Amino acid sequence: MPKLKTNRSAKKRIRITKSGKAKHFRAGKGHLLTGKRSKRKRLLGKPGYVAKGELKSIHKMLPYGA
Repeated sequence: MPKLKTNRSAKKRIRITKSGKAKHFRAGKGHLLTGKRSKRKRLLGKPGYVAKGELKSIHKMLPYGA
């Protein structure tokens, strides 16, 4: 059976943790930061986790746990 291809856009945005969860970075921290409060900017720096319902499709995009 041939190797599976990794979805390159997903690889750049999502990491698979050892427990199998998918960790992603939050959007909205790139520019226009003066209008955002400090708490919001601080929380945007922390990673988010993909919902359980989406994990099946994420694991298909990242077959080797990129």
